[in-house]
Amino acid sequence: MTELICVGAIGGAFGVRGEVRLKSFCAEPADIETYGLLTTEDGSQTLSVHLTGSVKGGFTARLTGVETKEQADALRGIRLYAPRDRLPSLPDDEYYYTDLIGLDVYDTGGALLGKVRSVQNHGASDLLEIHGDGLKNTVLLPFTLTAVPTVDLNTGRIIVDPPDGLF
Repeated sequence: MTELICVGAIGGAFGVRGEVRLKSFCAEPADIETYGLLTTEDGSQTLSVHLTGSVKGGFTARLTGVETKEQADALRGIRLYAPRDRLPSLPDDEYYYTDLIGLDVYDTGGALLGKVRSVQNHGASDLLEIHGDGLKNTVLLPFTLTAVPTVDLNTGRIIVDPPDGLF
């Protein structure tokens, strides 16, 4: 199966004629419409997206087979995925979040700190969630060039220079 990348999420109904509120996770938000058929995480539904307008924090859209407010509300919270091969290739200094998950994290001295569990963004900037056997708690490290000078996807490792006291 082709690797799937999350490109958006449905926020619920917009109006009474089956439109939905849609949040795009794409670098160019409107590109979500260009990736063809999107699937739900479990693969149970395949939907095409046609953007109909914009709202604060996202878009309004029509999805195939969704004709009523009730059908649209039933999709609230569903994440939409596109096959990786439909997405644009990235420059060397950019990454899809999914590429970072599971990578080993080392400090600049070569000591293993843990693994990336997830990449989060709560509005200010991206954060790497790092967990490991030697850590009491999960660590959230800012994903900035200063704190994360090296990401090497070929070797599966990230070199970090964390602020003092973070680990």
